[in-house]
Amino acid sequence: MENWIDDFKNGLKNTFKEILYPLIAIVISFIAGAILVYAFGKSPITAYKALFLGALGDWNKIGETLVTTTTLILTGLSVAFAFRCGLFNIGAEGQFIMGGVASLWAGWALAGLPPVLHVAVTLLTGAIAGGAWAGIVGWLKAKVGSHEVINSIMMNYIAMNLSNYLIMTVLNEPDKAFSYEIAPTAKLWRFSESFVQFKYSRLHIGIIIAVLVALAAYYLLNKTIRGYEIRAVGFNPSASEYGGINVNRNIVLAMVISGLFSGLAGGIQTAGVQYRVNNLFGFTGYGFDGISVALVGNNHPIGVVLSAVLFGALQKGGPMMQVEGIPKEVVGIIQGIIILFVASNFVRVVVRRYKENKEIKAHLAKGEVK
Repeated sequence: MENWIDDFKNGLKNTFKEILYPLIAIVISFIAGAILVYAFGKSPITAYKALFLGALGDWNKIGETLVTTTTLILTGLSVAFAFRCGLFNIGAEGQFIMGGVASLWAGWALAGLPPVLHVAVTLLTGAIAGGAWAGIVGWLKAKVGSHEVINSIMMNYIAMNLSNYLIMTVLNEPDKAFSYEIAPTAKLWRFSESFVQFKYSRLHIGIIIAVLVALAAYYLLNKTIRGYEIRAVGFNPSASEYGGINVNRNIVLAMVISGLFSGLAGGIQTAGVQYRVNNLFGFTGYGFDGISVALVGNNHPIGVVLSAVLFGALQKGGPMMQVEGIPKEVVGIIQGIIILFVASNFVRVVVRRYKENKEIKAHLAKGEVK
């Protein structure tokens, strides 16, 4: 029992360390954003108040923010998990699209299944489709050394056009630019069905699923042998192979699991929000936003959850800032500043140099350094 408690405390301590610097970078970024707003002749207090009210002003707005957060958690996990194995999964967007289409088929074609079973099959089908789509990229990387960035980008375009073909043919609602609607038994439960506070919100149980998946990802990466192997390959593939770890197998596995997360995100979007899939004229953006979420979350599952909440709030609160006369581009600039500070390890470098200078001064004071 004591060992379990010690492991839990150490896990919390390590988690806090991993997300501390990104959190500080976010605070600095919001300060920089306030300066920018002031430079435009607007009040930073008014801008951030509008941002807060637009994202969290009432239960319905909180619900809509969490709807976006749900998808960003899963696409962020997708990118972060691949990063842990030293892979850059740019293909989360395509995996998201394929997961949505596969879930649509399961939700429509398998009508008649009991509700709970039908929802489970629908989401599982989406996750498997996303995993299989990413697995192709992982297999090419492991077997022929083809770079995952190029392949995953190309797979995004294939996924979008394949989705459009299916939506406009075998899954098409006649004479419409969208698909059939999934059966009621395949739809995720919405909070509005039981809580009047969320009457005008699309918030669904997917937010709980997403958080549980993030916890599962944390456990897999940090508490299992397979997770250790995946992280080891990410740190040093050559040393891992020398230590007896099958590098190619872990590359494929990491990409498959990464795709499972994005495919599940697409499935949840279909089963919990849209209930159908539209003909796409461009990418949805959720997969690409997942890259930002993973980066700001320091590729840590818990950090990804917090980062997804932040980006969800920025996306939903942005229009309210625009109502107050703040240019909508300001939100995008704030997001860019956040990513810039996190990606450059600005806070980490400043803290390290501060400590180094403090140590030098201490040695000088003692006469240990001439």
